[in-house]
Amino acid sequence: MAIRTGLHTNARSYDKLSVNRMNNIPAQAHKQTVFEEIRDYVTQSGFSIVGEDLSRPWGGFMVLDESQAPRFIETFFPGISLTEFDGFSKLSPKFLIVAPGARLSWQYHHRRAEIWRVVSGTVEVAVSNSDEEQTPKSYAPGEIIRLRQGERHRLIGTNEYGVVAEIWQHTDPLSPSDESDIVRLQDDFGR
Repeated sequence: MAIRTGLHTNARSYDKLSVNRMNNIPAQAHKQTVFEEIRDYVTQSGFSIVGEDLSRPWGGFMVLDESQAPRFIETFFPGISLTEFDGFSKLSPKFLIVAPGARLSWQYHHRRAEIWRVVSGTVEVAVSNSDEEQTPKSYAPGEIIRLRQGERHRLIGTNEYGVVAEIWQHTDPLSPSDESDIVRLQDDFGR
C-alpha cells in the first residue's frame, strides 16, 4: 500500500526557487521545452544526467549518476534515512516526467520496491494489492509515495506536467531489478 506523508522541510532539501520555476511550466508547453527546463534544474542542482528518454508516449525520464544516489536521497527525500538503503548496491535515481492527462501502465515489479517524491506539479497515483485498479489519489509537491515489491501501481498526469523523483530498493541482491522488470497489466499505448 502506498504511504502518504506530509511535506517535509529540510535545509538540505531541494532548491524551492528552482522548483517554483518548474511549477510554472505551462501544461501546453512543448515536451522538448519541458525537458530542457527540468534538465537545467537537475544540472544546476549539481546532478549528472547519464541517460534520458523523452520518447515515451506518457512523457519520459532522466536517469542520474548512480554515485550521486546518497545526495539525491538527502536532497529529494528529506526525512528518509540513508540507512534504509544499506545493502542496496544500486538505487537507480531518476526523475519521471508525466505529461498532462497521460498515464503510465498499470504495472508491478518482481525485484524492487520504489519510493517516489513529487517534485513539481500535482500527480495522481493508483495502487492496489490485486490486479484490480483502484481509484487514484492526488499527490502534491513534497509528498512521498512508497510502493512495495509486487504492489500494482500507475502514475497519472493531471492538468499539468508532473515531475517525480524515484529511487529503487532492489529486493533480490543476486538479481537486481532493471527496466525489464515491469509486468504491465494494462497500458494505454499497447505496450
